[in-house]
Amino acid sequence: MQKFIIPDIIQAPTKGTITGRDAKHMFKVLRLKKGAVIIISNGRGKDFSARILSVSVERIELDIIEELTLATESPIDITLCSGMLKDNKMDFVIKHVTQLGITKWVPFFSERSIPSPDAKRIKKRYERWDTIAGESLKQCQRSRLPEICMPINFESLLTLPEPSDLKLAFWEKASAKFEALKGKEDVSRVFILIGPEGGFSENEIEQAEQKGFFACSLGPRILRAETASISSCTLIQHLFGDL
Repeated sequence: MQKFIIPDIIQAPTKGTITGRDAKHMFKVLRLKKGAVIIISNGRGKDFSARILSVSVERIELDIIEELTLATESPIDITLCSGMLKDNKMDFVIKHVTQLGITKWVPFFSERSIPSPDAKRIKKRYERWDTIAGESLKQCQRSRLPEICMPINFESLLTLPEPSDLKLAFWEKASAKFEALKGKEDVSRVFILIGPEGGFSENEIEQAEQKGFFACSLGPRILRAETASISSCTLIQHLFGDL
């Protein structure tokens, strides 16, 4: 069943309206008709069944019928911190880690990051990431959008007050392997650091370890930064989540 997002729906029964790109897509591409039943998410953990009352290219009117219980959210809370990459690579990361069930995404600048874009460009990229996460939510049938943060520097990242049971810095030079995490129990919140295209410096890893991060590798092969983000989330979901 098709899913769409209306952020201000908090209970049922009620009425709802879809406009803009989604309305145009529903009308011209999906060709949904009056009477069709769809799923509405508010992006904050609630899903509802809804029936289409009227359809036009600009506006879809809905009857929000009842709240649904959809078990699509992971039992583990993952905060993923990704070193800044070029535009399309960051788009790729947020698209796929949303599908993998992360809770929060924090882009950051570090020693080997690409040059920092200006504030106006950062804002546009942030808005694009939010849109991509919404599209991924609809595709994978999640109920909750990941929280997407504005990019920060590495020093600020290490001081974030994120409660976690496990803090990991994935680094290709680490002597510890991912297998060291097997057998850990009572892990429900994980904080992950993935470096930029040039990786972390030794100084950055030392800083992270001083803040309680465990440095480990993702195997003998050096992965691209975007691959490492996706692989780390997949492995954590497999060990402690629902994959």
